[in-house]
Order: sequence, then structure tokens, then C-alpha cells
Amino acid sequence: MTATTSFHTCPLCEATCGLELNIEDGEITRVRGDRDHVFSRGFICPKGAAFGKLVHDPDRLRRPLVRDGDTHREVGWDEAFAVVEERWSAVVARHGAASVAAYVGNPNAHTMSGGQYLRPFLRSLGTTNVFSASTVDQMPKHVACGFLYGDPLAIAVPDIDRTDMIVLLGANPYESNGSLCTAPDFPGRLEAVQGRGGRVVVVDPRRTRTAAMADDHIPIRPGADAFLLFALVHVLFADGLVDLGRLADHVVGLDDVERLAKDFPPEAVAARTGITAGRIRALARELADAPTAVVYGRVGTCTVEFGTLASWLVDVVNALTGNLDSPGGAMFPLAPHLRRRTPAPGRGFVTGRVASRVRGAPEVLGELPVAVLAEEIDTPGAGQIRAIVTVAGNPVLSTPNSERLDRALASLELMVSVDPYLNETTRHADVILPPTDSARVGHYDFSFLALAIRNTAVYSRPALPPDPGGMDECDILARLTSITTGRGADADIDGAHDAMLTGLIAKATGDGESVIHGRDPAEIAEMVEGLTPSERLLDVTIRTGAYGDGFGVDPDGLTLATLVDNPHGIDLGPLQPRVPEIVKTTSGKIELCPEPIAADVERLRGALDTPAPELVLVGRRDVRSNNSWMHNVEVLVKGKPRCTLHVHPDDAERLGLADGAPARVESRVGAVVVDVQVTPDVMAGVVSLPHGWGHDRPGTRMRVAAGRPGVNSNILTDEAAIDPLSGNAVLNAIPVTVSPS
Repeated sequence: MTATTSFHTCPLCEATCGLELNIEDGEITRVRGDRDHVFSRGFICPKGAAFGKLVHDPDRLRRPLVRDGDTHREVGWDEAFAVVEERWSAVVARHGAASVAAYVGNPNAHTMSGGQYLRPFLRSLGTTNVFSASTVDQMPKHVACGFLYGDPLAIAVPDIDRTDMIVLLGANPYESNGSLCTAPDFPGRLEAVQGRGGRVVVVDPRRTRTAAMADDHIPIRPGADAFLLFALVHVLFADGLVDLGRLADHVVGLDDVERLAKDFPPEAVAARTGITAGRIRALARELADAPTAVVYGRVGTCTVEFGTLASWLVDVVNALTGNLDSPGGAMFPLAPHLRRRTPAPGRGFVTGRVASRVRGAPEVLGELPVAVLAEEIDTPGAGQIRAIVTVAGNPVLSTPNSERLDRALASLELMVSVDPYLNETTRHADVILPPTDSARVGHYDFSFLALAIRNTAVYSRPALPPDPGGMDECDILARLTSITTGRGADADIDGAHDAMLTGLIAKATGDGESVIHGRDPAEIAEMVEGLTPSERLLDVTIRTGAYGDGFGVDPDGLTLATLVDNPHGIDLGPLQPRVPEIVKTTSGKIELCPEPIAADVERLRGALDTPAPELVLVGRRDVRSNNSWMHNVEVLVKGKPRCTLHVHPDDAERLGLADGAPARVESRVGAVVVDVQVTPDVMAGVVSLPHGWGHDRPGTRMRVAAGRPGVNSNILTDEAAIDPLSGNAVLNAIPVTVSPS
């Protein structure tokens, strides 16, 4: 028996914890937290502990599948790509490039291939029909930051390790480990805030595990975060508590924000939020008085009717209290793959360059809202979607009115899925191309290191040897790109990889602000290191990044080799102020009151007098799952059923519901039957279902998940309800009726 130890970054959530893998005869036999990891320091959650089980899941696909009637059969890679080429070409010939689409799921953010090869593939499709999980999650934050800073990726994260007070809205990091905020052991960091005498305040309609540990839990009516935040802004202005600190010379629009806030005094929003005016005023003063403080809003503030306004107001409150871009407040990370820029006005941020065919929903960040995907497939006419590629996503469980999407996918002429499972979505696919598992490829977090609460650099080489018959996702995407660009399935993939590298070097040497500007691309290419095409691309990115060696300019700078030599990571220090460097608005200033956002305030003002529905549905998370990914691992789903309907005792009595008995939950678009769990941990007038379940569809190959199917909460969510600024689906505060089944 051969036993080895390998260190690997966990790819299963946004925390990026370090794992210590014990490997015996090519199999991961034990997983522990890497105690020497510079960021996670040995912390591990149940998902990370089950990493080996997920890698070796017997239901995981390792070879391509091609549809054969009502079933799928395993084929070789060449046959699979030949089928894709033949049928893709036929669809485009019949209907044009406007008839094809792509859907990208959130696992892509956890892979190197997603950071390197996905965008070139999407561009190669020649279509505006691009959809992703972003519009059922974080798109409002991107839009708010785009308008505020001119860069939709300039997202300020809470500087938890140095703050004296943190207010969390719509976030439950005890279960989710943080989101749009990379912080291993988020719970321990919150407890450390308390340990040094600070305060943790949670605003949430549910008494979550995070709310239970907080110094103060403030229940709020679902969907009312924007009202609360605007009332905080009102108090800060009315009580003379506004202090921009070091940003005073870098902000415009302050007077406009004050004018808009006049219509939202605490007394006006109290009924809508369920929070007393006195408590709102006290919270505003606590934020202003704390030596350092930060407001952090996440999924619950994004997946609602006023998601962009709420996301914008989070940053506005942080700015008005002097806590934006300031230690202990909300700060902008600088990851190793990012470059420093000379402060200067930029091109700003725009949306709506194109619109969806049926509803006219505007594009954001090159994407259309996934809430319109079903209608774009099932509505006849020029431009109707007839073929789709899904990459690591399960929209049949994760998007609104998913029953309609399920039917729509079945009507397509061609569906290709890059996915390791035959799941609720990929069962519709004509071809499934499964990437090799994440233990057999290198790992670098392009997305999450750029959202980290501390600047670090970590790269993990493969922990397991290659699967001789498997295929790296980078190669899969490169071959698909060859097909969609007309080069064919048999094109030289090595040539495609070389072209990617050549293009990356040319871009860097041609960039006037790059550390290698003006140098000979051939000289740079000779200096590039790495064992795989992905590693060579990463080497260029790291060496031309903020801490890189610049290919010899700074001998002490980072290279891929440096990261390989430091498997536990490299600590680059705490976050530092980055304004005005990160500001790319046309004015060169933080535009605190962007016109599109200001215009949407009228919609919020009009909703002040709209009666709240009698009963609304919200989602919830569990530390043992991440959306629908991990329900096929026995150790992560065992125990009491988790897919239950949480109901407050008062509502249960009023509606005649019994604990453990089934209930029918109905919305405008659908209905489910689910067992009731009566609990005081949810507000009266609110019921809660977890997200990501519903593993009861025929034609899947996920035996463990099928044994505990649960119900799909997105049968109840409404595809007609979206946040107009971002196109984000409204997945929380859904009006429902509940009755005994």
C-alpha cells in the first residue's frame, strides 16, 4: 500500500479552506483541515470533510454519454464530440447563431477552467443568449458596484478581523460560510469580533444559527431590506452623523442621496419592515458611533424585489459612516491575479446593450436574466432558442418556475451539458461531457481570492494522477470552442491552448500599464513555466499581477513556481485602502447616487403603502450542502429530513397545520406538498423551504439523492418577478398559501 499526503484547496464553497488529503493507492481515504494553511488555519466544514466521498462518488460520470432514445449510453470522447459537431452545425445552419444559448452554473467559479476557458467559449457562440446562476444570486451587487465605482467586480468585503461592529442582512455564514466574501471559518471570525468586545447584529426573518449567536437579532419582514437601509441613511443625515472620512474628496452625489432619503424616515418604514422606528434609529447611531463598523448584505438582500437598491444602500451606509475603504469597514481586496492601475476616470458601467427577445429584459454583464430562459425556448418566432450548452449548472432546480423550464428543455433540438452528473437538468441533454474530478486538476480561485477578507495567494497542484480515459474541463471547453468556431471537433487542441497563451501574453505586452508593456512576446513566452496549459496561463497571470515578478522586473515577486513551493499558501497581508485606484466611473469619483438607481427609488417609494402579503416564502441553507451539488453523498444527507417547511406556531394554529404532517404550498405558478416543521425560529407570516432539493425526476443517476428527494422550492418561484435593474430573479418573499394536504 502506497500512502501519501497532499494539500489542496477545497472547491466546494467560497471559503477556499485548505485541505490535507491522505491518499492510499490512488484513493482519498481521509480529509482534514490543513493546519498550516495561511488563511483557513485548519478549519473545515462537513462539505470539505466529505471531499473524498464526492470525488469517488460511484454515480459520478467519467466518460461521455449520448442520448439513445429515452436513455443515455456511454461512448468515447471522439464519438461524443462528433455528435456535438454534426448536430450543432445543423441547428446553426437551420436557424442561425441567434438560436443557440448557454447556461453557466455557479460551480464554474470554483474551477480554473471557469476562470480561463469559459469566456472564450461563450464568445465563440456568437449569440447574446447567455445565462448564468448570477441572476438567481448576486447580480444586484454587481450592478450596484458597477454604477457606484464603474466596475461591477469592485465589491467591498467586510474587514471582519479588524471591525468593532458588523451588521449582517440576509446572510447566514454559520450555514453558508460566507458569500461574495471569502472568509474561512466565518463563524469563528464573528465570535472573535465578540471576543474583542465588538458587536454582531443580524437582521433576518429567521432565527438562523448566525442570528442565535449574535448580540442582537432584529427580525425583518422578507424583502424589506431596502426600506430599512434607506431609513438608516435618513437618520444619519437627519442627526448629523454623516462622516465620509478619507473618501470626502472622492465622492459625488451626497446631496442627492440625502434628498432621496427624506421620504424614508423610520416611522414611515416601521410597518413595512416590522422593526420599530426606535430600533432603526438606535441601529443607525450604533453604526455611526462604533470606532469601526461594517454592513454586510448577501443572498437575502439580492434575491428580492428591490435587490439592486438594497445592494447599493449597503455601500451607501458604509460610506456615510466613514467605513468604506477603511480598515475595519468594507474594503476592496487585491488578489494576485489582479493588476494595480493608475487612478483615472474610466468608461463607467452600462446595462441593456441588448434585450431578450420575448420580454425585452435588458442585458447585464453580457448576460440575460435566467428568469426569461424558458420563454425564450418555448415561444415561437425568429430567434427562438433551439440549442443550448449548460456548463456545470442545474437550472431545473435553481431557477424560477422551474417546471416550465423543465418542459422547455425537453423541446430543444440539441442540448449539450458539461457536467459530471446525470441530474435533473442534464437528463435532457443529447450529449453529456463529464470533466475529470477536481482532485486531478490544478486549483486556483480566480473569483474567490478577489473577494477575500485578507490578501493571500494559493495554488494547488493535482492531488491524484490523471484519469487515462478522462478529460480536463479546459480540454473539453477548448474542443467545444473549436466546434463552435468552425475548426471542427478534430482540430489541434494543443494549438488552441498555445493560441490562448499567445493571446494572453500579447494583451499584457500591449497594455500600457502592464509591468511587461513593450517587451518581446516571444521572449516572455520562453520564460513561461507550468506543466499544463492551465498552469502556463496562470504563470503569466500571476507574474504580471499586483505581486508578480514581472518576468524578472522584481526578483522577489510571485511566480507559479513560488506558489507551487508554498502549498499552504502565501500571506500577502491585510486589506489596504484602494480608492481612488479601483474607481472607473466616467467622473473618476464614487458616484453615490447613480441616475439609474435614483430613478428606481420611485418604485420603492410607491411600495411603502402597498400592504405586505399575508404569508410569504423564503429559502434557507444548510452547512452540509451547496445548492443542489452535494445531495448524492450519503454522509452529507443522512439524519433527519432537512427539506421541511418551517412554520411559526401561530401560523400553524391559524392554518390548521400539524408538526410532521404534510401541507400544500401554492404560489401563482405552482404547488408542492411538503412536511411541516413547526418552529418559533421563523417570523409569523413567513414560511421557509430550503433550496436545491427536488431529486425525484425520472431519468437521473443520483441514487443517494433520489432516496431523499425533498421538494423543489423553485416550482413556487415566479419567473415574471425580477429586479428590473439587474434582472435578478425574486426568490424570496414569494406570496404563498399553505393548507393541510
